[in-house]
Amino acid sequence: MTTAANLVLRNGRVHPLTGGQSVEAVAVRDGEISHVGAGDAIESGAETTVIDLDGRTVLPGFVDAHTHMEVIGQYELEADLTDADAPEACLDRLGTLRDDRAETDEEWILGFGYDESAWGGDYLDREQLDEVSTDRPVVAYREDMHLASVNSVVLDRYGSEFPDDDVRTAGGDPTGVVVEDAVNVLREATRADPERMREYLLAAQAYANRHGVTAVHDMVRRSHGPRIYRELDAADELTIRVRINYWRDHLDAVLETGLRSNHGSDRVRTGGIKTFTDGSIGGRTARLSEPYADAGTGDSSPDERGDWVVDPERLDRLVERVDEAGLQMTAHAIGDEAIAATLDAYEGTDGQRHRIEHAEVLTDALIERLAAADVVVSVQPNFLKWAREDGLYTRRLGDDRRLASNRFGDLQAAGATLAFGSDCMPLDPLFGIEQVVDAPSPAQQLSVTEALRAYTVGGAYAGFDEDRLGTIEVGKRADLVVLDESPWATDDIADIGVELTVVDGEIVYDGRET
Repeated sequence: MTTAANLVLRNGRVHPLTGGQSVEAVAVRDGEISHVGAGDAIESGAETTVIDLDGRTVLPGFVDAHTHMEVIGQYELEADLTDADAPEACLDRLGTLRDDRAETDEEWILGFGYDESAWGGDYLDREQLDEVSTDRPVVAYREDMHLASVNSVVLDRYGSEFPDDDVRTAGGDPTGVVVEDAVNVLREATRADPERMREYLLAAQAYANRHGVTAVHDMVRRSHGPRIYRELDAADELTIRVRINYWRDHLDAVLETGLRSNHGSDRVRTGGIKTFTDGSIGGRTARLSEPYADAGTGDSSPDERGDWVVDPERLDRLVERVDEAGLQMTAHAIGDEAIAATLDAYEGTDGQRHRIEHAEVLTDALIERLAAADVVVSVQPNFLKWAREDGLYTRRLGDDRRLASNRFGDLQAAGATLAFGSDCMPLDPLFGIEQVVDAPSPAQQLSVTEALRAYTVGGAYAGFDEDRLGTIEVGKRADLVVLDESPWATDDIADIGVELTVVDGEIVYDGRET
């Protein structure tokens, strides 16, 4: 006797992303996909939830292979600067947060996600942030989190802790712009306690559910996040799957506690060890083989080719140690010199699906090496928003390197293993998919199907999860997203609405109710 399904989605266009055609229905039993095909072949009963999709599109749930959930929560609960199109808009939002907290014990005024390229100008500076407050510390983080702008209060309190090379100056005086290790000082000073971290992660989880994301690879550092994830999991309050990638300064603790890649529960698993090699293009700290096109302007790095955060010698030692421990390595490398150094460090390792994060500034030789190596290229299609004509990358890199950045089409054609993530810029797979489908050059473009697979199958593979996630097949976990429009049938993929998000057969977001 066949057991009835718990959930049936029928009369839709179900795309398994396995290479075949779409089908009409999918059924779920006990959190597992039990049927993919015709709706009339599904066994249902009195307790079965049946949803008529009325032609809507069903895809595997999106797997964001690189994000920072704490930061998403901060966007939600602190000052969100992500779409500010002028410095004044940032200051207004920070001022509103200041006023809202006037009667509270929260001293810090924090803003997240500003992008100076939106107004074609310079980074926010101390004089501007002093307009928000001259007695409370104010920090505005740039979208890439490699650069922050601070007011005079912050400089007075923490200036002695900031590395000199990470503090931008003009005429010998700090401008209020700090990068890299100085940003880490700020992050430590404002580190959330467990109660606040729980609030951040619950807000981020709800945001992810609304955007069809069913699994995330979260990059965590000096955070109560791992504890909170496990507490939420134990309390059945976790509505996403989480792979925790620990920062390199957690390596001793990871080894001492016996954590290993892929260990954990159905919802929370240990990923790998995360490190930086270089910084960001927006902050002019990504390590390039040739100088920045706008080197020497604004708050530039003292080195016209960017910075090493972890230099090649230290990286070699770290990779060797991580690989010998049987852990996955995941290394941030944006500039071409940093990518080359990371590949050098990975040569001779046993594999473990080591990852390169971002891999933005590419050469033909690097693409060949990435395709030939046993690595996952974990990349962010969202970054193509800066590669448009007259965009940020035109100013930072010049036209030739702008069009040679984020060459997803060339990587795919060469046979590289791609996994898509957002890096929270923004956490929205449909936005990223539109960016890559409509990329500025053919070298950067993917088809809709290729982009969707990078955001599902690719992310699952990057997390050793291809046997249970990433496609819609019988026996896999029932992680699904229902869209109100087909991404193959519109030029406005980013505007497609998420109707339902399903994790383990449970509806965790229902857009029909909004």
